[in-house]
Amino acid sequence: MKTVAIDCFPESAQRYRSGYAIVVIDVIRATTTAVTAVQQGRRVFPVRTSDEAFVLAATLEEPLLVGELGGNMPYGFDLTNSPAEISMRTDVHRPIVLVSSSGTQLLLNSVGSDAVYIACLRNLTAVSKYLSERHDRVAVLGAGSRGQFRREDQMGCAWLSERLLSNGFHAENPRTEELVRRWQGESVEVIRDGRSADYLRNTGQERDLDFILGHVDDVEVVTSLVNGELIPMTGMLPRPSFGLS
Repeated sequence: MKTVAIDCFPESAQRYRSGYAIVVIDVIRATTTAVTAVQQGRRVFPVRTSDEAFVLAATLEEPLLVGELGGNMPYGFDLTNSPAEISMRTDVHRPIVLVSSSGTQLLLNSVGSDAVYIACLRNLTAVSKYLSERHDRVAVLGAGSRGQFRREDQMGCAWLSERLLSNGFHAENPRTEELVRRWQGESVEVIRDGRSADYLRNTGQERDLDFILGHVDDVEVVTSLVNGELIPMTGMLPRPSFGLS
């Protein structure tokens, strides 16, 4: 029997390392940024800390240091964790080294499971189809923020799980069933009332909120973490030529 479970927070990954494919969701904003970048044809390398980012960046040609820790862009970085800004840049030959408070932590904690994928509101249908054809046990993990399972991550996890249920999966536990019911048929606009949306407005980053809400199920890219890099499995734009220094 195929099953899906919803869980949350970076530390949850250890529960699903044996026998599961893990999907990491951090809608605001790490996985939205990463999916957007990979879909453009960029290389993306997630890391845990700014120190790790600088070390890795030294091995890449013209890297972009992208991300936030504790809500702030680390000193010496090029961009904050902004999918809207990434989407408008044309320098797609430049690889991204990405760090975030929760999303990249969860992503790297998931290493050791059968497979590790990322999802956001942009690619839910593509990811659900890909998983349905390849895996029997899936854990959909929300990154959370400041100890809370934020509504946008609940929604993303529930909507992906709902698609898997429609493809013949079964909810592994009552909490998964409850979350799918809670968010079934809900409008994406309810994200505007959440704390993450408040943070974006209060810090002058509302265009990221508009970008996220305006890009739902609009790309086919499915991305997996392989040897430290987010690799497109399907649906990417043509990748430009570039290499390691």
